[in-house]
Amino acid sequence: MIELKNICFTRGNKKILDNINLKIDENKLIAITGPNGSGKSTICKIIMGIEMPDSGQVIFNGEDITNLSIDERARRKISFAFQQPVKFKGITVYDIIRLSAGKDINKKQACEILSNVGLCAKEYIDREINNSLSGGELKRIEIATIAVRDSKLTIFDEPEAGIDLWSFNNLIQIFEELQKTQKSSILIVTHQERILNIADNVILVKNGKIEKIAQKEEILDSISKQGNCCKLKRGDCNG
Repeated sequence: MIELKNICFTRGNKKILDNINLKIDENKLIAITGPNGSGKSTICKIIMGIEMPDSGQVIFNGEDITNLSIDERARRKISFAFQQPVKFKGITVYDIIRLSAGKDINKKQACEILSNVGLCAKEYIDREINNSLSGGELKRIEIATIAVRDSKLTIFDEPEAGIDLWSFNNLIQIFEELQKTQKSSILIVTHQERILNIADNVILVKNGKIEKIAQKEEILDSISKQGNCCKLKRGDCNG
């Protein structure tokens, strides 16, 4: 599925990623955790092409995509959900779902997609994507745009950020349903223990290096031994 080979990335005089080697197989839900500033989000941005590595390779389904643009990677069905979803003045929820699909879909089909992510379609389909929507609503709409693309690899950068506990509880169900229905791999950057609980494996990143790839229990044990520097949250999302 996706493989990173000897990835290094420097910003200014600081080495953000130091010789990262990582392989994620098909149909896996993988969580990445670790201290703030450890390089977690940068790994994901390099996979998506938002950042380009100083050296190393990104291999997707056997193809070297290291030098491909974001658009070219999206056409290969890699999707990225930002920590803070983007707002689009003048664009409705229906518009963004139709654009994300890359094909003509009618409002009935778009409504079904919204319902699958827990939104009442009639209330949202014609709404503009702006500040009138809450963090949880924006997250669900963004997930709907990913679901309609039938992605092979979906990356979520701290999806719990800025949403309420009710929305967070439903996000867990959405992740599980996405993996089941799309048969795709999901990569989630998170500090939330409850997301780690549903992951097939957890990657612990520290100081720009992968310190460990293991089951949740082993990672939590490593974190507890390291102290509070990468302490996990247990569901205390923002209200």
